[in-house]
Amino acid sequence: MIQHNKISDSDLRIKIKNGEICFGGNQKLKIYGTLKCSSGKRMKRENRVFFLSESEAEENGFRPCGHCMKTEYLKWKNGLI
Repeated sequence: MIQHNKISDSDLRIKIKNGEICFGGNQKLKIYGTLKCSSGKRMKRENRVFFLSESEAEENGFRPCGHCMKTEYLKWKNGLI
C-alpha cells in the first residue's frame, strides 16, 4: 500500500505506467476501486492510497467500490449477508 501524500506526482505516474499501481483506495472509508473511478478522483489526497492488486487491497481490509467495481462489490456484499 502506497500513500498518495508520501509519493511525488512524477513517481506516481511512473508506477502507474509500469503497472506497479493498478487500484486506488480511500484509507478512511476502507474502499478501493479502479484508477478511473469518478468517486476515487474526488477524494482528498491525504485519504488516497494505491495498490498493485485487488488481493493487496483486500489483505489491508479494503472492500470493492460499489460504483466502478459493481460485480466485485456485490460478491463482497453477498458474502457478508
